[in-house]
Amino acid sequence: MVTADVNAGRAMWAEYRESRPGVADEEPVVECFGDSAELADELLGFVLGGTKRATTALVAAFADESDPLPRIGSHWVACNGSGEPRVILRTIELRIGPLSSVDEQFAWEEGEYERTLESWWNGHRAFFGRSCEELGIGYSDELEAIFERFEVVWPPQHADS
Repeated sequence: MVTADVNAGRAMWAEYRESRPGVADEEPVVECFGDSAELADELLGFVLGGTKRATTALVAAFADESDPLPRIGSHWVACNGSGEPRVILRTIELRIGPLSSVDEQFAWEEGEYERTLESWWNGHRAFFGRSCEELGIGYSDELEAIFERFEVVWPPQHADS
């Protein structure tokens, strides 16, 4: 697991807010995609490359950490595998449902690998299997998940137009 540099993430957030009057005063999450430095870098590469505009998380993972669920309009700072903040993401759509409810369109928008539903299942079953083991719960395709779509809002050279 990668430790995100929270102070650097807060500094990036302050720079973003200073450039965008009217952005809500919130404490954004500062974290990495995935569960290893290698996976964090790989998934962030898909974001920076423009293909990844969605992500999936288990509701149980939020509950285990006593973290609030994301909400539409909230922001988070995505870090690389070294924990350094690289981009700020803004949640634009959320849906909670069983993993089994994922569809081809969402798999495409997650933007990973072949961008197919089959590829999505291959990668996510492996990842969520590891997550469930850490959480001490059994894996099932019926576990509740958060399907989140986002946009990149900062820094300007990576922001969606």
